[in-house]
Amino acid sequence: MIEESKCRVAYINEMIESGHADRLVAEGEQYHADQLARIAQEICSRPQVRMVLLAGPSSSGKTTTSHRLCLELLSQGKKPVALSLDNWYVDGSLTPRKADGEKDYESVYAIDLKQLEEDITALVMGKEIALPTFNFAEEKREYLGDTLQLEPDGILVIEGIHALNPLLTEHIDPACKYRIYAAPMGHVTLDGERWVPTYVNRLLRRMSRDLRTRGKSPRTTIATWPSVIEGEAQWIEPFRNQADAFFDTSTTYELSALRMTLETALQTVPAVAPEYKMAEQLLYFLSFFEPLEASYIPRTSILREFIGGSQFNVG
Repeated sequence: MIEESKCRVAYINEMIESGHADRLVAEGEQYHADQLARIAQEICSRPQVRMVLLAGPSSSGKTTTSHRLCLELLSQGKKPVALSLDNWYVDGSLTPRKADGEKDYESVYAIDLKQLEEDITALVMGKEIALPTFNFAEEKREYLGDTLQLEPDGILVIEGIHALNPLLTEHIDPACKYRIYAAPMGHVTLDGERWVPTYVNRLLRRMSRDLRTRGKSPRTTIATWPSVIEGEAQWIEPFRNQADAFFDTSTTYELSALRMTLETALQTVPAVAPEYKMAEQLLYFLSFFEPLEASYIPRTSILREFIGGSQFNVG
């Protein structure tokens, strides 16, 4: 874990105010790099591993983590390929429904489990497959001519909220698999006694991405958050302890960066709205942090998945 002294708001603000924001960000990024290097070394120490299954809750930074892990594995002599479970979603007409009739995208059955396991099994056996792409606008899986064949020393790095669910790979030899659970786990303390809950990081990350890529207001993101949490409790948390490794995707500087991008937007939530109480709580936590300009954050950072400017294809 990050040193407790560096998880204090006072330290974070002092670094920013004294002109050492670059050092603060570098420390956070090195924390991630060290974790990924250790995980990659452990994967490489298991010759039978042909796939890495990377799961975590919403807005944990799974996509960027998968790409950065691929770079680590590449540096250690492997030939990794990153895949997203999203591309195996069933067509919209087949998406499971909740009790209220709304489509349940959090359900594991929103994935074409049969096709996914067939494709993964074929890849592990060295066969070539047609690689799908999910068209979110039209809610259908498409095949655009892309193919994939795993090389003898290749490793699949498969990320998605359901990656640890045994249903996805139940007929594949367990020795072939290495499981990672990724999520913000590091707590930042306001004063040594009061701590910022990690759900704050995830909700603000999701809010930033929703606002930037989907035009959704903070109010809309807050309104849908309880449904997200409910889905995670049912489909993700039960398999958390099956992980071979845990990756803490939090950084000490991210709330400063997110204050810069979200404070004004959060202030637009009307006081009469049901979402106002949560918006007020988020503003309260952000108020403790000095704002941090995005220019300090490298393009390989996990946070870039949410604030934009990532060098990886993170959607």
